[in-house]
Amino acid sequence: MRNIRIKAVDIYHPTKVVKNDYYIEHFQKRGRDITRFLEVMGRNERYIIDNNHENSITMGIEAAQRVLKRAGLEGKDIDMIVFSTQVPERTLPTNAMYVYRAIGAEKHTVVMDSNANCAGMTAAVEQASRYILSNPHVKTALIVGSDVNSLISNPEQEITYANFGDGSSAVILEKTEEKTGFIDAIYEVDSANKDNIVYPEKGFSQSIGSKEYLTFLPFNGAMAIPVACKMIENLLERNNLKIDDIDSYCFSQFALSNIIKIQNHFTIPERKIIYVGDKYGYTTTSSPFICLYEGIESGRIKRGDNILFWTIGAGHQMIAMLFKY
Repeated sequence: MRNIRIKAVDIYHPTKVVKNDYYIEHFQKRGRDITRFLEVMGRNERYIIDNNHENSITMGIEAAQRVLKRAGLEGKDIDMIVFSTQVPERTLPTNAMYVYRAIGAEKHTVVMDSNANCAGMTAAVEQASRYILSNPHVKTALIVGSDVNSLISNPEQEITYANFGDGSSAVILEKTEEKTGFIDAIYEVDSANKDNIVYPEKGFSQSIGSKEYLTFLPFNGAMAIPVACKMIENLLERNNLKIDDIDSYCFSQFALSNIIKIQNHFTIPERKIIYVGDKYGYTTTSSPFICLYEGIESGRIKRGDNILFWTIGAGHQMIAMLFKY
């Protein structure tokens, strides 16, 4: 029986590190103390682009080249490229087209962009896994997640400006006869908050030519946690697994407080939670896979481990996914 495994994962981020002190001072000048906010979100530092030559495409290309080198592959070995982003550098042509060109992929390669906001890269890995299983001509896929969140973060809103970071990740999926790899995934969508996180606020038809920031209206984000826990329970149950069967958890890094709530609900040991939000900030689409990368690099994630991914996108849309690494 054929399966889809993660052959390799790598990341890229800009070099500039911005620590909490900068944002605390920034908002103090506006009469606001965000110290407690940063504690709740679990922030310490993040990487931010501070030049005019890096963007979501260049970061995605760098991550793609790094993961190819790590896997010992070349562009000609890749049959499918999916570029996940919510801050695309271009809408025409696809951002994936630039990765295709940079790595020297072959003409038969499937190339596309994907956007499920913060849930994007996880959804792209799930969709690509199922597609590869169904297509006998596609054996390998390169999934790239890359966002320059600082480009649209609002300097008047700590939820974006002080919370987000810039970064990218790239994963290579491949067919294998081994009993490992993609297991299953489950989705949950509720459009009740579809107008709370929007960009551009008035839509492109009304905004072309003007500078806009991400609009992030207050809402009760904690309402997603009970649903997330139920999703995880359902996903495990339908795959005959228990919470103790999971070796590592790669969750959305949006807020440390949300991770702790899920951890407490299931009584998950601290050693199984991969947390990187204090180092990278919230990198949106790539955040669960930066967790995966850090978990592997630190030795906490090993081949044969069961990994559970969970993340949430604006609106909201959630995905939980199981992989045997």
